[in-house]
Amino acid sequence: MKLVFAGTPEPAVPALRALLESGRHEVVAVVTRPDAQAGRGRRVLRSPVGALADQHGIEVLTPARAGDPAFLARLAELAPDACPVVAYGALLPQAALDVPRLGWVNLHFSLLPAWRGAAPVQAAIRAGDEITGASTFRIVKELDAGPVYGVVTEPIGPADTAGALLGRLAESGAKLLLSTMDGLADGTLVAREQPAEGVSYAPKVTVEDARVSFADPAAAVDRQIRSVTPDPGAWAEFRGERLKLGPVTVLDEPGPPPGEIVVERKRVLVGTATKPLRLGDVQAPGKKRMAATDWARGTRIDQGERLR
Repeated sequence: MKLVFAGTPEPAVPALRALLESGRHEVVAVVTRPDAQAGRGRRVLRSPVGALADQHGIEVLTPARAGDPAFLARLAELAPDACPVVAYGALLPQAALDVPRLGWVNLHFSLLPAWRGAAPVQAAIRAGDEITGASTFRIVKELDAGPVYGVVTEPIGPADTAGALLGRLAESGAKLLLSTMDGLADGTLVAREQPAEGVSYAPKVTVEDARVSFADPAAAVDRQIRSVTPDPGAWAEFRGERLKLGPVTVLDEPGPPPGEIVVERKRVLVGTATKPLRLGDVQAPGKKRMAATDWARGTRIDQGERLR
């Protein structure tokens, strides 16, 4: 089939690569978010999906809005059979959805109808789900509500961060998306409507959502920190400044009051509503990430000080 692929961040790259290497489908163009400034030097950088397309000499379309007339006109000229989508990052108007004869097919990193929205992997970890996965579905006007073509499942490990889990789902999801395109090309794949029960939503995670409350139980704090690692990154306030927190370890022993820090020779503990946590890596403002023991040694923490 003739395809126009839409995607932007690194987790979308395995899917584009799978389609390019399949030998069965022709990716005639890629749609991605406009080039953005990044880093201290504010260099203008191509998105990871756009960069891969450049390497393969594929046309890259970067509309400010997917409803821009010039973009819609070019999409119509390309006349794709289908438009596979992975984390494109912008809303698609009906005028765009109507162009490909087989529609826009989204790879979403959850088992729909669970965790519709922008941050399904983060939501699954934070909620304590034991199983998640990826789904391919036809995009409709309602958010992530279209009929589903296929799914793959993935267990969530007790130490999984959002970054690690998303990395695995990006690879297994790429295979699912390719098989979905193959099935659509063969005319053998039938989409099934999502059930009305079990719908949940996963909105975009903000920096404020990543602030840790040590008044919560230890297991909830652990899940919250893993769900926002590496982005946007968990944090708490210490001496009036943000201290970034890496994944922690829940300990089965008595601990200090919620938020209180206890510095020992080989570990740094912090209290929660239930069990204590052993801090892993931390990052103070203007400093590099380091082991919590090294941070505590240089900071000279007084007895009774807290993370808030």
